[in-house]
Amino acid sequence: MTRSTVLPSTDDLRARAEDALRRCGAPLPDGGDADGGIVVRTPVTGGVLRVLPAASPDDVGAAVGAAAEAFGQWRAVAAPVRGGLVKRFGELLAAHREDLAELVTLEAGKIRSEALGEVQEMIDICDFAVGLSRQLYGRTMVSERPGHRLSETWHPLGVVGVISAFNFPVAVWAWNTAVALVCGDTVVWKPSELTPLTALACDALLARAAAEAGAPAGVHRLVLGGREAGERLVDDPRVALVSATGSVRMGREVAPRVAARFGRCLLELGGNNAAVVTPSADLDLAVRGIVFSAAGTAGQRCTTLRRLIVHQDVAEQLVEKVVHAYGQLAVGDPFGAGTLVGPLIGERALRAMGEALEEAQADGGKVLTGGERLLAEAAPEAAYVRPAVVRMPAQTAVVRRETFAPVLYVLTYRTFAEAIALHNGVPQGLSSSIFTRDQREAERFLSAEGSDCGIANVNIGTSGAEIGGAFGGEKETGGGRESGSDAWRAYMRRATNTVNYGEDLPLAQGVHFL
Repeated sequence: MTRSTVLPSTDDLRARAEDALRRCGAPLPDGGDADGGIVVRTPVTGGVLRVLPAASPDDVGAAVGAAAEAFGQWRAVAAPVRGGLVKRFGELLAAHREDLAELVTLEAGKIRSEALGEVQEMIDICDFAVGLSRQLYGRTMVSERPGHRLSETWHPLGVVGVISAFNFPVAVWAWNTAVALVCGDTVVWKPSELTPLTALACDALLARAAAEAGAPAGVHRLVLGGREAGERLVDDPRVALVSATGSVRMGREVAPRVAARFGRCLLELGGNNAAVVTPSADLDLAVRGIVFSAAGTAGQRCTTLRRLIVHQDVAEQLVEKVVHAYGQLAVGDPFGAGTLVGPLIGERALRAMGEALEEAQADGGKVLTGGERLLAEAAPEAAYVRPAVVRMPAQTAVVRRETFAPVLYVLTYRTFAEAIALHNGVPQGLSSSIFTRDQREAERFLSAEGSDCGIANVNIGTSGAEIGGAFGGEKETGGGRESGSDAWRAYMRRATNTVNYGEDLPLAQGVHFL
């Protein structure tokens, strides 16, 4: 259903953005040139909120230089003390949770509950990182030489460049930044040019926390810009690690450029996530997981469910339930109470969805529900759309591609081996799930012969990862890991240490020399 044909005015949204920024202590830069600056639009109406000046290549270089200088001081600060900065940052995030959620909805179009959830994710990762600041453990190994001790230690890496995407404008940056700071690194952040206001607010809060903690001034730097700014960050040899979130196309450009200068990359790229539904599955439970994973955030999560692989014996029953649930989804103003699906980020995403649906139908697919544009008269510059479910005869080229929009392709299978083959038969490998009450199927799905993704779930959907687990995927998803578990190691360098506390100098492997 369409939630409402009445949307707030762009003027009202602009005032709300400025109020939220003011409360976060983020002074707005003087307006930039519309031809060379960053034109900030809200997907809620498609209107312009502000024009901001874009960072020049020299500005990016200066930001990296400041971070590199600050690193010399920050790495020498004890890790638990570094954790104090992140603790204070988390407190400020909690105090401004509503303001930041307001900006996330204004710039990314997320419904209110999802925007609040994203800010909560920032707070949670700060809590995790504070605990981590006392747990940057190395290890001690047994030496083959008498009178010797062998161990590993971990040290700060350097400047971390973070390039984030519009769909999670603050959470993924926080994953990187909170962990990098407690590891002793400094950070330069280039947010998506689609969500710079949210970045300004977060940067202001972090700057306040850093000042209160007595951290060096360059411990975090923000640069606003597009491709040119990102390229400068990627190519700067002073940036030890580039953590980039975005498309596979972007990753193909970033990785070789960073490798050419022997830097490190942490890539979080595309996902073409699938759920397998077996004959034993609780179908009502499956529907709940499927609908949120497929339609939440208007299909604009990297973990969005894009392929539904259903056993032929339960396909008709399940699809009927999913289509019915889609009919109950309220699409409209993301600020509105009860709205479940907000707008796409813009016209480009709407066009990509339309083209995918046309190709799917040309391949023999049947659109069971959705796909039509909504609220075009109320907001001609915005991109509201009804999430679509498409029954496909086979896993064609369009199904194997990631379309960053709410399109769910339904495929059927006969044997479990066929389901796994369909599931793994795409270039991406981020998130996956299976709905089953058969323990053998669940365990096979989680085994080395099952899902080939970085995330594999049982009886939950593909979206909604917790910060305690490492987040990332395989194949064209890039192989990176962020957030919890031992993902902190990507932000540090390892040293192997051998200490001779004896009076002799035996060599390893029984070598004799002199």
